[in-house]
This record gives sequence, C-alpha cells and structure tokens, in this order.
Amino acid sequence: MELSLPLPQSDRPRRWFVPAMLVGLLAAAAVCLLLSKEPEPPAMHMMPVMAPMTLAISGGLAVATFVSEDLALIAAGEGVRRGSLDWLPAIVGCLLGIWVGDMALWFVGRLSARRALSWSFINKRINERKLDDFRTWFERRSVVAILVARFVPGLRFPTFIAAGATGRGGLRFAGWTFLAAAVWTPLLIGLVVVVGDLIAEPLRRALGYAWLTLPAGIVLLYAGFRLAGQLSDPLKRARLAARVQRLWRWEFWPAWLFYIPVALYITAKSLRRGGFAGFASITAANPGMPDGGFVGESKRQILASLPQEHVIPFLHCPVASATADEDRTQALVSAMQLRGWNFPVIVKPDVGQRGVGVARCNDLSELRRSIERSNVDLIVQPYHPGPYEVGIFYVRLPSEQKGRIFSMTEKVFPMVTGDGRSTLRELIWNHPRYRMQADLFLARFAGDVDQVLSADQSLTLSVAGNHCQGTLFRDGGHLRTEALEAKIDQIARGFDGFYFGRFDIRYCDPVAFARGEDLAIVELNGVTSESTNVYDPAGTLIGAWMTFIRQWRWLFAIADMNIARGHRPTPWRALSQSVRKPRG
Repeated sequence: MELSLPLPQSDRPRRWFVPAMLVGLLAAAAVCLLLSKEPEPPAMHMMPVMAPMTLAISGGLAVATFVSEDLALIAAGEGVRRGSLDWLPAIVGCLLGIWVGDMALWFVGRLSARRALSWSFINKRINERKLDDFRTWFERRSVVAILVARFVPGLRFPTFIAAGATGRGGLRFAGWTFLAAAVWTPLLIGLVVVVGDLIAEPLRRALGYAWLTLPAGIVLLYAGFRLAGQLSDPLKRARLAARVQRLWRWEFWPAWLFYIPVALYITAKSLRRGGFAGFASITAANPGMPDGGFVGESKRQILASLPQEHVIPFLHCPVASATADEDRTQALVSAMQLRGWNFPVIVKPDVGQRGVGVARCNDLSELRRSIERSNVDLIVQPYHPGPYEVGIFYVRLPSEQKGRIFSMTEKVFPMVTGDGRSTLRELIWNHPRYRMQADLFLARFAGDVDQVLSADQSLTLSVAGNHCQGTLFRDGGHLRTEALEAKIDQIARGFDGFYFGRFDIRYCDPVAFARGEDLAIVELNGVTSESTNVYDPAGTLIGAWMTFIRQWRWLFAIADMNIARGHRPTPWRALSQSVRKPRG
C-alpha cells in the first residue's frame, strides 16, 4: 500500500545519505574553522562572570528553539558574526534545544498516539489506518526518514510524531535525530554568518542607521529561511506560486476588491435616484420574480414560469415534507420512479447562490447522504450529460418587442487525469489553474486527496457550472447566432415579467444548438446575475469592469422603464431584511 507521507519509497537513498551526512559534518567543521575568530583571552577576574553568562545565553538559545528554530539559529549566527558569542555555546545551545524538541515530538506521538493521529496536520499525511504500514516502513528506513525530515521543511512535525506513535525504536530515534541536528545546526549558523557578512554593509548604507542593521538583517534572514522552506517542498512551492500569481490573476481576487470600481458606479447611480431607495429600484427590472431575483428567489418557482419543453425536469424536496430524512428520501425516490428517472441526479438547494450545495448523486446512498446533510428545501433534476454548458445573459427593454443576448459564456468543468504516480492532492497543486482554488478542491475531496489516480483515470472536480466552484469561464461570443438569439428571446418572452438575467443551459450537439435547438435550461437568475464572460483569463481587468458597468446601465434603464409603467420596486427596508434572512 502506498503511503501518503511524502518520504522516499525505495532503498536507493541509503547509498547516498550516509556519504552526504559525512560530507555535511566535514563542511560544518570547515565552516566553523574558517569563520570563527580567535577570541581574546579574558581577564582572570572576568572568568567567574563570563562562564555563567555564556551558559545563560546558550540556555536561552535552547529555549528559543521551542518557539522558532529559525529565529534561534539566526540569533546564534548573528551573535557569532558580531563576536559577542563563541561558536561552541552557540552550536551547543541550539543543538540541545533542537534535539530536545525532536524527542518531545516523539514522546507526544508515543504517549498519545491515537489523539495525535487525529490532528489534521498529521492525519492528512498518515492516518490510523495506515499506521501499521508506516510502522513497517519506518523500521526499515528510519535513518532515511529521520534525515529527510530534518532537512526537508514541513516533514519534521508529522514524521516524528508518527514515529513515536509506532512505539518502537526510541533509542535509535534519539541517536539519529541527535546526529541529524549536529549536522544541521552548525551548517545553519554558518550560513547565517556568511550571509550576514554579505548583507550587513549594504543594509547599513541603505538604512542609514547602524542600529537598524541588526533587526533588519534578522528579518531578511528569517524571510529567506521561510522562503527556502517554501521553495524546497513541491506542494509549498505550488502554494506560494498560487499566492503570487493571484496578485495579477484578477479572476481569483476576492469580490470586495474586484468590485470596487463597479460599486462606485452603482453608488453614484443610486445616489442620483435617492440613495438606498434608488438602489432598491433595480428590483423592478423583473416584476415576474420576487424582488426581481435579487436574492432568496426559489429556483423551482422560476423554472416553473418558463416554457417547460426547454427546462430540465425537476422535483421539489421540501425540508418539512417528512419527519425523517429516510422518509424524505423514500418520497423522492418514489417520485423519481413515477417519472422514469434513473441515477445520476443533481441535487441542489432551492434557494442558493454561487453553486454552493450542488451535488451529483450517482446512487441511492449518495442521494440519502445529500438529503441528510441538508436542512433546506431541495430541487432534484436528472443529470444532463451535456457535455456542453453555457451561460447566456439576456436583456430586453420593456418598450421593445425583441430582446437580445448581452453576452455568452462557455463553461469548462475542471478535470484531472492521473499518471499512476501522483496523488489527487499533487495533481491539483501541480496544475497551473487548479492550484489557484486548491483549498476548495481539497476540501471537496477531503477523503480522497491521497488516492493515486491510475494512468488515464479522470476525475471531475466540480459539477456546478460556477466560477467560485472551480469552473473555467471563457467568452462564448463566437457561439451566438441569429437563430439562437431568436430562440432565447422567445423563451424569455414566455416568462411574463422577465427582462434581465442569465440562463444556464446545457446541450449535446453544437450544430443543433446553433440552430436554437437542443436547449436544456438548468436555471435562470435575475437582477444580481453576472455577465460571467468577464472571467475569461484571456480578458482584461478594464474590459471586465466596463462590461459590468454596461450591464448595470442596462439594469437601471430597464428598472426605470418598468417603474414608469407602474411596477413598484421592493422597498429598501424589505429588501435588506430579505438579504439578512437566514437560509439554512
């Protein structure tokens, strides 16, 4: 069985680790000899004072390693570099602190193995089910495991606790961790001395004050240590890359940041219309929807208002329809059988947004679990195989007989393909796009992230056609045809009181779709719909803002016309209460 712990899986490292360790010891000794400065013999009357002070500093460094090894090593190296601390007490203090910390982790695993293995940081690397396999593996490769865990950031904590949880090899563990720390400590202190000498003078010139050099140097060295730790681990490197790329990949910005220019435009338009009441006027854009489809609208009621020949059939599963989840499930299954539906089916909240709570159920057990997890009304639809899905944004002025397609969005559902070696976690983090939403996918497949996908085995990461749920959006303007636009307009005009919103549609045949055929409406959204084509990675940030501003200009114009025709918008107070209303 393959273990999720990212340690070497073969005996090959044994042949190079011992020589590498010896080379490291020699290098550490050479660094100490080359960089150490011959201390001046202290005056005889100072000897009784200096020894306790040195011991205190060394002990302080040992204690400091329990808080942060990196900072303790940096402090020791800076002390050596400045001549205020000799090499021996600096190394001994840090070495003892690091080794005691390693042993403490082993004892934590030894004394509370079951509890330690339940901690998420450890459990995602090795769980109780795999402990026996890890025990066997660790007994064969304990030396390699200890050395790798010491020198590769991120492995020490879970590996040493898991080693303690095996309950074996305490003396061997103590010996090898001491040797690993004996190599690690002088190397890191020597590195601080070398780098400190290189950056001290440039820092002093840049800052202009000598007293700022020490804290600035410590900060830079610490940042360098942390960065080195991130870059040495492939998954941490991918996480760091995602964080950096998010600075310019605006499609992944938080909504509050992305919407700032659009919010300023909406605020200005609302103020000219009377402030809060002016903003609430947009609810008049769709008189046929509660609050214009602003928030909290029932998907079931909206779908029921559309021509049914173009809507994917649906069933309503109210939360209050039965006293028990099993009764609720059975009632739903009976209704499915009456309609001749088979699995899979799509289950989602009747009142929902941004694709939250959407699940594909492939059998009865999955359907039962979805119902048990839900405390809100649900709608269930037979799964439409697609494989194509688009978002079509539609607008029509009340004074016009014919509406138009404002924009179209192609939806590409995220999918990973295995290589027979990588876990699902690694496949996600190694993908240049999926790593941007890795936390979302890893939470969704929390129980399977350490599964190794076989070669050519594919897994769809999201069934909800929503950008927030991981789906890629591309501008679909090239899909627009006169026949398709006429068909969408016909469907929209069949919904009395609908002028502004986005259809989510699945289809099988691109040719038939271009003729306005083969349309299966998944859902329809109202005034708070987005023209989602803006999230195309090939688009520009300015272009996205301008598209949203044009969309809101249409919305205000439609609402104003409907108000002039006698439709009353939802009052601001009622609208704000609807927004705050809990929805399970």
